[in-house]
Amino acid sequence: MPLAENLAAPPQATGCDDSCAAPGMTADASEQTAGLFKALSDPVRLRLYSRIAACGGEICVCDISDVGVSQPTVSHHLRKLRDAGLIDCERRGTWVYYWAIPGALAPLKDIGA
Repeated sequence: MPLAENLAAPPQATGCDDSCAAPGMTADASEQTAGLFKALSDPVRLRLYSRIAACGGEICVCDISDVGVSQPTVSHHLRKLRDAGLIDCERRGTWVYYWAIPGALAPLKDIGA
C-alpha cells in the first residue's frame, strides 16, 4: 500500500469563523514576557530565582551562591534577573540581600488564556 494512502486527508476549511480571532498579546506584553522567559531560560538563573522565591522573604547572597559556578558568574546571573524585574536587592555592609518581586511572573499566566 503506498504511503499516501495511509495519510489522512487534511480537514477541509469551511470558511472563516471568529472563534479564534482573539487579539493575542500586545507588542509590549510580548516583549515583557519574552524578557522573563529569556531571563529564566538559563539553568543557573532558574536555580537562583527558585532559591530566592522559595525563601518567601529576603535571602543573603551568601546563602544562594553555591550553584556550581564562580562568584562573578553568580553576580552576572543575579544582575540578569534584576534587569528582567524578577528580583531586587539591597546591600547591607558587605552582604547583599535579595528577594523576589511579587507578581513578576504574572505575565506568564496570561499565555494561552
